[in-house]
Amino acid sequence: MKHDGEIMEILAAYDLTGSLRATAELTGCSHHTVARHVAARDAGRPIAEPAPRPRVTDAYLPKIEEWIEASKGRIRADKAHEKLLALGYEGSERSTRRAIAQVKAAWRLGHTRVHRPWITEPGMWLQYDFGDGPRIGGVNTILFVAWLAFSRFRIVIPLRDRTAPSVFAALDRCFRILGGAPTYVLTDNEKTVTTAHVAGVPVRNQQTLDFARHYGVTVLTCQPADPATKGGVEASVKLAKADLVPTDTNLRPSYASFAELEAACQVFMDEVNNREHRATRRKPAVVLAEEAPRLHRVPETAHTVAFGLARIVPENTPMVSFENAQYSVPSHLLGARVFVRSHGTGPDEQVIIVHHGPTGPVEVARHGRARPGSPAIIDEHFPETRTRIPGDYAVKARTAGEAEFLAIGAGAKTWLVEAAAAGTGRINVKMAEAVTLAKIAGTESVDRALGDAALHGRFAHGDLPSILNANIRRTTTHIADETRSLTQGTSAWAGLGAGPSSTPAKEQSR
Repeated sequence: MKHDGEIMEILAAYDLTGSLRATAELTGCSHHTVARHVAARDAGRPIAEPAPRPRVTDAYLPKIEEWIEASKGRIRADKAHEKLLALGYEGSERSTRRAIAQVKAAWRLGHTRVHRPWITEPGMWLQYDFGDGPRIGGVNTILFVAWLAFSRFRIVIPLRDRTAPSVFAALDRCFRILGGAPTYVLTDNEKTVTTAHVAGVPVRNQQTLDFARHYGVTVLTCQPADPATKGGVEASVKLAKADLVPTDTNLRPSYASFAELEAACQVFMDEVNNREHRATRRKPAVVLAEEAPRLHRVPETAHTVAFGLARIVPENTPMVSFENAQYSVPSHLLGARVFVRSHGTGPDEQVIIVHHGPTGPVEVARHGRARPGSPAIIDEHFPETRTRIPGDYAVKARTAGEAEFLAIGAGAKTWLVEAAAAGTGRINVKMAEAVTLAKIAGTESVDRALGDAALHGRFAHGDLPSILNANIRRTTTHIADETRSLTQGTSAWAGLGAGPSSTPAKEQSR
């Protein structure tokens, strides 16, 4: 097969000589080749275009097109080959696969969905969707992702579930982060938004309608199984999961608490909203400042009907009552109003407590169902407090004498607790005696003696000096080495059985 340069030389030689055979001699090819290229040029066909040849599948193309149309482009080539063999087809399976691939490509081009670019308007559309978040403490979390269409501003809020109250709280926080509410909110056909479809028409959830009426927005849903309708938020969910969920690709460590996940989501939002977007070539945070005047005002009070029953936290105890049981809340909510509701049934039932603050509704506590008389308590809700146990007394000096005694050390504190438990008399006198001994023998020695006295229960008068003297006499230590042993010797046995020694003559004369 001639390449383009050779074909151009053949045509130039033919133009020069006007003879097929003369051109063939000049270019070193057959005069039939010269004739073919000259005829192709005269017919207006592209240079070096291969001549079409009949294929073994040409007679069966109408049937192949019929099968592909009936199967919506899903028929397999091997099944089509079996059907063709039954019709008398004598070609190979390779030819069948090539024909099936060509017809499928043509069918897809004729049935592809044409996407028209969406020209967004400021303040009009907010899309939201959900993604699977990381597991924290063995419990799955949800990533609520919102996307403001005009400015491309992204919001990621972690949730513990996808119930209507949690979704409404997340939307309220979105509106307050954006500084206003849009005209339309677009999402999927979940039960929190759409309860059913009748003749293709979605039936809205009444709670969602009440929420939308409160904020002055219109909640719309995309067509079922059509994620392309809200492609902006779909891409945002994919990006958030790739960055926030620990995987082998991002090397992000697991989260120790839900608060760490919230902090990571805030860092993610600050990063993506303050870098240039590839579509607008502007930072979403900057564009949001221009779009904010087109958003309408958010009510100061949140839509709290779906959050549960309102409760006022007492001013001295961070506990609230719900259905004859008590549940703890963070101590900084003393005197505040919270909303309590139950979620789930059976052993997995939970009680959720929400507080509406300046930034919107926030879930502050989640407990398992408690029984009346057995309150559900989280230790972190009671900082800097200690449980008072009978018998576990806090030793605290109330007089100058007691302060001097307790200043001796831990042994003095232990002695006082044990002596009081034993009913020792005249404790104050013995404490004053210990203070005096500490000034003479040293605080460390007396503290050790008091600890020994408490350990052995010796609280009588004179026990402390006796223990102190015994400890002082035991200050000499013996250490064994290669030349000295701690075993008692036998030299004292030599005098056994011998009579009394005679008195020297000098002593007798006296």
